[in-house]
Amino acid sequence: MLVVSVCSLKGGVGKTSIVLGLASSALAKGVPTLVVDLDPQADATLALDVAAAAEIDVATLLGNPRRKTFDAAVTRSGWATADQQLDVIPGSAESAAYDGRRSTERALSRLGQALAMSQDYRLVIIDCPPSFGGLTRSGLVASNRAMIVTEPALFSVTAADRALRAVDDLRRAIAPELQPLGVVVNRYRDRSPEHRYRVGELADMFGPLVLTPTIPERSALQQAQGASMPVHRWPGPAAGELGSAFDAHLARVLRAESRPPRRRIIAEGIDREPASA
Repeated sequence: MLVVSVCSLKGGVGKTSIVLGLASSALAKGVPTLVVDLDPQADATLALDVAAAAEIDVATLLGNPRRKTFDAAVTRSGWATADQQLDVIPGSAESAAYDGRRSTERALSRLGQALAMSQDYRLVIIDCPPSFGGLTRSGLVASNRAMIVTEPALFSVTAADRALRAVDDLRRAIAPELQPLGVVVNRYRDRSPEHRYRVGELADMFGPLVLTPTIPERSALQQAQGASMPVHRWPGPAAGELGSAFDAHLARVLRAESRPPRRRIIAEGIDREPASA
Protein backbone atom coordinates (compact mmCIF):
# COMPACT_ATOMS: atom_id res chain seq x y z
CA MET A 1 0.00 0.00 0.00
CA LEU A 2 1.42 3.37 -1.04
CA VAL A 3 0.50 6.45 1.03
CA VAL A 4 0.89 9.87 -0.60
CA SER A 5 0.33 13.20 1.13
CA VAL A 6 -0.70 16.12 -1.08
CA CYS A 7 0.29 19.34 0.62
CA SER A 8 1.14 23.02 0.28
CA LEU A 9 2.21 25.70 2.71
CA LYS A 10 0.09 28.27 0.87
CA GLY A 11 -3.68 28.24 0.56
CA GLY A 12 -5.54 28.78 -2.68
CA VAL A 13 -3.21 26.84 -5.00
CA GLY A 14 -5.72 24.08 -5.76
CA LYS A 15 -4.29 21.38 -3.52
CA THR A 16 -7.64 19.62 -3.10
CA SER A 17 -8.19 19.78 -6.87
CA ILE A 18 -5.02 17.72 -7.31
CA VAL A 19 -6.26 15.20 -4.73
CA LEU A 20 -9.56 14.91 -6.58
CA GLY A 21 -7.84 14.60 -9.97
CA LEU A 22 -5.64 11.78 -8.70
CA ALA A 23 -8.66 10.07 -7.14
CA SER A 24 -10.55 10.39 -10.42
CA SER A 25 -7.67 8.84 -12.31
CA ALA A 26 -7.30 6.01 -9.79
CA LEU A 27 -11.01 5.29 -10.08
CA ALA A 28 -10.85 5.23 -13.88
CA LYS A 29 -7.83 2.91 -13.76
CA GLY A 30 -9.42 0.55 -11.26
CA VAL A 31 -6.89 1.23 -8.49
CA PRO A 32 -8.45 0.56 -5.03
CA THR A 33 -8.02 3.92 -3.32
CA LEU A 34 -8.71 5.60 0.01
CA VAL A 35 -8.80 9.39 0.35
CA VAL A 36 -8.11 10.74 3.84
CA ASP A 37 -9.44 14.29 4.26
CA LEU A 38 -7.21 15.90 6.89
CA ASP A 39 -8.16 19.46 5.96
CA PRO A 40 -10.67 20.86 8.50
CA GLN A 41 -12.45 22.59 5.62
CA ALA A 42 -13.38 19.10 4.35
CA ASP A 43 -13.72 20.23 0.72
CA ALA A 44 -12.54 16.87 -0.60
CA THR A 45 -15.26 15.10 1.39
CA LEU A 46 -17.91 17.30 -0.21
CA ALA A 47 -16.56 16.92 -3.75
CA LEU A 48 -16.24 13.13 -3.37
CA ASP A 49 -20.00 12.98 -2.84
CA VAL A 50 -20.03 11.45 0.62
CA ALA A 51 -23.74 10.90 1.14
CA ALA A 52 -24.26 12.22 4.68
CA ALA A 53 -22.43 13.71 7.61
CA ALA A 54 -20.33 10.95 9.12
CA GLU A 55 -20.70 10.08 12.79
CA ILE A 56 -17.13 8.76 12.74
CA ASP A 57 -14.69 10.97 10.85
CA VAL A 58 -10.99 11.73 10.71
CA ALA A 59 -11.10 13.66 13.99
CA THR A 60 -12.53 10.62 15.78
CA LEU A 61 -9.90 8.40 14.19
CA LEU A 62 -7.05 10.67 15.29
CA GLY A 63 -8.39 10.54 18.83
CA ASN A 64 -8.83 6.76 18.81
CA PRO A 65 -6.65 5.06 16.16
CA ARG A 66 -8.03 1.53 16.50
CA ARG A 67 -9.23 -0.95 13.90
CA LYS A 68 -12.86 -0.62 14.97
CA THR A 69 -12.71 3.18 14.63
CA PHE A 70 -10.92 2.94 11.29
CA ASP A 71 -13.54 0.58 9.86
CA ALA A 72 -16.35 2.85 11.10
CA ALA A 73 -14.69 5.96 9.64
CA VAL A 74 -14.28 4.56 6.11
CA THR A 75 -17.13 5.77 3.90
CA ARG A 76 -17.89 4.90 0.30
CA SER A 77 -17.49 7.76 -2.17
CA GLY A 78 -20.44 8.60 -4.37
CA TRP A 79 -18.00 8.36 -7.30
CA ALA A 80 -17.52 4.62 -6.76
CA THR A 81 -19.30 1.97 -8.81
CA ALA A 82 -19.97 -1.71 -8.30
CA ASP A 83 -16.53 -2.63 -9.68
CA GLN A 84 -14.55 0.50 -8.79
CA GLN A 85 -13.42 1.07 -5.20
CA LEU A 86 -12.99 4.60 -3.89
CA ASP A 87 -13.45 5.19 -0.17
CA VAL A 88 -13.10 8.28 2.01
CA ILE A 89 -12.27 9.00 5.61
CA PRO A 90 -14.35 12.17 5.88
CA GLY A 91 -12.93 15.46 7.01
CA SER A 92 -14.25 17.40 9.97
CA ALA A 93 -13.90 20.88 11.43
CA GLU A 94 -13.19 19.13 14.74
CA SER A 95 -9.88 17.88 13.35
CA ALA A 96 -8.49 21.39 13.88
CA ALA A 97 -8.02 20.41 17.53
CA TYR A 98 -5.14 18.19 16.35
CA ASP A 99 -3.39 20.92 14.36
CA GLY A 100 -1.12 22.21 17.12
CA ARG A 101 2.44 22.95 16.10
CA ARG A 102 3.81 21.31 19.26
CA SER A 103 2.24 17.91 18.74
CA THR A 104 4.27 15.07 20.21
CA GLU A 105 5.85 12.36 18.07
CA ARG A 106 3.34 9.90 19.54
CA ALA A 107 0.42 12.10 18.48
CA LEU A 108 1.86 12.53 14.99
CA SER A 109 2.09 8.75 14.57
CA ARG A 110 -1.62 8.08 15.15
CA LEU A 111 -2.77 8.36 11.55
CA GLY A 112 -0.01 6.04 10.37
CA GLN A 113 -1.01 3.53 13.03
CA ALA A 114 -4.60 3.63 11.83
CA LEU A 115 -3.72 3.24 8.15
CA ALA A 116 -1.47 0.28 8.92
CA MET A 117 -4.54 -1.62 10.09
CA SER A 118 -5.85 -2.05 6.55
CA GLN A 119 -4.44 -3.58 3.39
CA ASP A 120 -7.64 -3.10 1.39
CA TYR A 121 -6.15 -0.37 -0.79
CA ARG A 122 -3.33 -0.06 -3.24
CA LEU A 123 -3.22 3.72 -2.83
CA VAL A 124 -4.00 6.13 0.01
CA ILE A 125 -4.16 9.86 -0.83
CA ILE A 126 -4.05 12.30 2.09
CA ASP A 127 -5.39 15.82 1.59
CA CYS A 128 -3.42 17.95 4.06
CA PRO A 129 -4.28 21.46 5.29
CA PRO A 130 -2.34 24.37 3.71
CA SER A 131 -0.01 24.74 6.69
CA PHE A 132 2.71 22.83 8.52
CA GLY A 133 0.77 22.20 11.71
CA GLY A 134 0.05 18.94 13.45
CA LEU A 135 -2.38 17.66 10.83
CA THR A 136 -0.03 18.07 7.88
CA ARG A 137 2.82 16.57 9.85
CA SER A 138 0.58 13.63 10.84
CA GLY A 139 -0.20 13.04 7.18
CA LEU A 140 3.46 13.22 6.19
CA VAL A 141 4.59 10.90 8.99
CA ALA A 142 2.03 8.36 7.72
CA SER A 143 3.22 8.69 4.11
CA ASN A 144 5.78 7.16 1.80
CA ARG A 145 5.73 10.14 -0.57
CA ALA A 146 4.88 13.85 -0.45
CA MET A 147 3.49 15.74 -3.44
CA ILE A 148 3.81 19.52 -3.17
CA VAL A 149 1.25 21.62 -5.03
CA THR A 150 2.06 25.08 -6.31
CA GLU A 151 0.89 27.50 -8.97
CA PRO A 152 3.03 29.67 -11.26
CA ALA A 153 3.19 32.77 -9.06
CA LEU A 154 5.96 34.28 -6.93
CA PHE A 155 4.55 33.58 -3.47
CA SER A 156 3.53 30.06 -4.43
CA VAL A 157 7.04 29.30 -5.70
CA THR A 158 8.60 30.38 -2.40
CA ALA A 159 5.98 28.35 -0.51
CA ALA A 160 6.94 25.25 -2.52
CA ASP A 161 10.55 25.77 -1.47
CA ARG A 162 9.51 26.00 2.19
CA ALA A 163 7.37 22.89 1.84
CA LEU A 164 10.20 20.80 0.40
CA ARG A 165 12.51 21.93 3.18
CA ALA A 166 9.85 21.11 5.78
CA VAL A 167 9.38 17.62 4.31
CA ASP A 168 13.13 17.04 4.43
CA ASP A 169 13.35 18.23 8.04
CA LEU A 170 10.55 15.87 9.03
CA ARG A 171 12.19 12.98 7.19
CA ARG A 172 15.44 13.56 9.08
CA ALA A 173 13.67 13.85 12.43
CA ILE A 174 10.92 11.23 12.71
CA ALA A 175 9.79 10.02 9.25
CA PRO A 176 12.72 8.18 7.64
CA GLU A 177 10.49 6.46 5.05
CA LEU A 178 9.17 9.77 3.71
CA GLN A 179 10.46 10.96 0.34
CA PRO A 180 9.40 13.92 -1.84
CA LEU A 181 7.56 12.78 -4.95
CA GLY A 182 7.92 16.27 -6.41
CA VAL A 183 6.20 19.57 -7.12
CA VAL A 184 3.14 19.68 -9.36
CA VAL A 185 2.26 23.02 -11.00
CA ASN A 186 -1.46 23.72 -11.02
CA ARG A 187 -3.55 26.28 -12.95
CA TYR A 188 -0.96 26.79 -15.66
CA ARG A 189 -1.69 29.00 -18.67
CA ASP A 190 0.78 28.48 -21.49
CA ARG A 191 0.02 31.88 -23.04
CA SER A 192 1.01 33.71 -19.86
CA PRO A 193 4.62 34.98 -19.90
CA GLU A 194 4.51 35.14 -16.10
CA HIS A 195 3.47 31.49 -15.87
CA ARG A 196 6.19 30.39 -18.27
CA TYR A 197 8.75 32.39 -16.30
CA ARG A 198 7.69 30.89 -12.97
CA VAL A 199 7.74 27.33 -14.31
CA GLY A 200 11.27 27.97 -15.57
CA GLU A 201 12.16 29.37 -12.16
CA LEU A 202 10.83 26.22 -10.50
CA ALA A 203 12.86 24.07 -12.88
CA ASP A 204 16.00 26.05 -12.04
CA MET A 205 15.33 25.67 -8.30
CA PHE A 206 14.22 22.06 -8.10
CA GLY A 207 15.29 20.38 -11.33
CA PRO A 208 13.74 16.93 -11.78
CA LEU A 209 11.54 17.41 -8.72
CA VAL A 210 9.24 19.56 -10.89
CA LEU A 211 6.65 17.08 -12.14
CA THR A 212 5.31 17.08 -15.67
CA PRO A 213 2.88 17.73 -17.16
CA THR A 214 1.60 20.93 -15.59
CA ILE A 215 -2.11 20.97 -14.78
CA PRO A 216 -3.72 23.48 -17.16
CA GLU A 217 -6.22 26.03 -15.93
CA ARG A 218 -9.56 24.77 -17.27
CA SER A 219 -13.08 25.56 -16.07
CA ALA A 220 -14.00 21.90 -16.63
CA LEU A 221 -12.16 21.02 -13.43
CA GLN A 222 -14.23 23.41 -11.31
CA GLN A 223 -17.41 22.34 -13.09
CA ALA A 224 -16.79 18.66 -12.38
CA GLN A 225 -16.02 19.41 -8.75
CA GLY A 226 -19.13 21.56 -8.42
CA ALA A 227 -21.19 18.65 -9.69
CA SER A 228 -19.38 16.22 -7.33
CA MET A 229 -18.20 14.21 -10.33
CA PRO A 230 -14.79 12.82 -11.30
CA VAL A 231 -13.18 14.84 -14.07
CA HIS A 232 -12.74 11.64 -16.09
CA ARG A 233 -16.54 11.46 -16.46
CA TRP A 234 -17.00 15.14 -17.34
CA PRO A 235 -17.71 15.71 -21.05
CA GLY A 236 -15.60 17.73 -23.44
CA PRO A 237 -12.00 18.00 -24.68
CA ALA A 238 -10.88 20.17 -21.75
CA ALA A 239 -11.86 17.46 -19.27
CA GLY A 240 -10.08 14.93 -21.46
CA GLU A 241 -6.92 17.03 -21.37
CA LEU A 242 -7.10 17.26 -17.59
CA GLY A 243 -7.77 13.54 -17.29
CA SER A 244 -4.68 12.73 -19.32
CA ALA A 245 -2.54 15.00 -17.13
CA PHE A 246 -3.80 13.36 -13.94
CA ASP A 247 -3.26 9.91 -15.48
CA ALA A 248 0.39 10.81 -16.03
CA HIS A 249 0.79 11.90 -12.42
CA LEU A 250 -0.99 8.81 -11.11
CA ALA A 251 1.35 6.63 -13.17
CA ARG A 252 4.32 8.37 -11.55
CA VAL A 253 2.80 7.88 -8.10
CA LEU A 254 2.30 4.17 -8.71
CA ARG A 255 5.83 3.74 -10.03
CA ALA A 256 7.01 4.77 -6.57
CA GLU A 257 5.07 1.86 -5.07
CA SER A 258 7.86 -0.70 -5.28
CA ARG A 259 10.81 1.53 -6.08
CA PRO A 260 13.80 1.24 -3.73
CA PRO A 261 15.40 4.41 -2.34
CA ARG A 262 17.17 6.24 -5.15
CA ARG A 263 20.28 8.35 -5.32
CA ARG A 264 19.56 11.70 -3.74
CA ILE A 265 20.42 15.06 -5.26
CA ILE A 266 22.20 17.53 -2.98
CA ALA A 267 21.28 21.08 -3.93
CA GLU A 268 20.85 24.35 -2.08
CA GLY A 269 21.26 22.58 1.26
CA ILE A 270 18.38 20.12 0.65
CA ASP A 271 18.64 16.41 -0.05
CA ARG A 272 16.37 15.92 -3.04
CA GLU A 273 15.22 12.77 -4.73
CA PRO A 274 14.77 12.75 -8.51
CA ALA A 275 11.12 12.58 -9.52
CA SER A 276 11.51 11.05 -12.96
CA ALA A 277 11.54 7.32 -13.56
